[in-house]
Amino acid sequence: MSTEIRAAGGVVWRTAPGGLELVLVHRPRYDDWSLPKGKLDGNEHVLAAACREVIEETGLQPVVGPRLPSTSYLVSPRGQHDGPAVVPKVVDYWAMRAAGGEFARNDEVDGLEWMSPSQAVERVTHEHDATVIRAFAALPPITGSVLLVRHAKAGDKKTWTGPDAERPLEPSGQAQAVWLGELLPWFSPERVHSADKVRCRQTIEPLAAVLGLDVVTDPVFDEEAFWDDSSVVVARIRELALKGGVTAVCSQGGLIPGVVSELAEIDDAVVDANPAAHRDGDLRSRKGSIWALHFAGERLVRADYLASIRPES
Repeated sequence: MSTEIRAAGGVVWRTAPGGLELVLVHRPRYDDWSLPKGKLDGNEHVLAAACREVIEETGLQPVVGPRLPSTSYLVSPRGQHDGPAVVPKVVDYWAMRAAGGEFARNDEVDGLEWMSPSQAVERVTHEHDATVIRAFAALPPITGSVLLVRHAKAGDKKTWTGPDAERPLEPSGQAQAVWLGELLPWFSPERVHSADKVRCRQTIEPLAAVLGLDVVTDPVFDEEAFWDDSSVVVARIRELALKGGVTAVCSQGGLIPGVVSELAEIDDAVVDANPAAHRDGDLRSRKGSIWALHFAGERLVRADYLASIRPES
């Protein structure tokens, strides 16, 4: 059993008359000023945990943006009378736009303040939090994002007797689609697109239902279109990014890693360094995984990978 403690949180920000501001919270237990964060509950997804903790500690409703650096430091385990005296604690962070809500004092947090990033670096108690804030401050303004979702698990194409475009999700894939419908609303997508494949549409339909949106069938996101002319797919993604807000797109494994690599190379973007995002020197895209592409105008700034939507998947 791992003794590592996993936690997650966010740099919650807003645009104020004087410029960009972010949130710090005061925790009376530690008498410190810190970024809102907390431990994962069981098999909770790390992104869902980050958003839950932000809501619990700040009362603010987060809209998820780019991933920020994770921090790691040693802590004393609570309630343990044997085992190691200290264990590593890893905290994953995302930039999060505040989209409403109101702070109320609670058992863990008795104060909240908005301040500029430079003020936050000076006020925050722990240097590891300051490192995350500096990384946030270094980001250019994100004007649009595209979530590239690989379709969930489908039946074996070797045993499927119908046209491959009509191959549906298997039961485990249907469960993945439901989980995606629970996780992706944290990004607040405004548009939902799908490749012209039944398994892609079935993967993204639960999300569209949650959001009350129609699924737009977009054959440009069929992997055959990428093989024929990758520049057409690259141009389509840039077009969606320029619309502003967030677009969720369900596509295939023969398209997603290649188009992310091509965009990142052209734009000199930062690509997720997590080993789960790479395989044999190439980017990977597991079934049900997500590449979150964040743009400043039409330029790709960051490509973040969520390898799974459930820890056990």
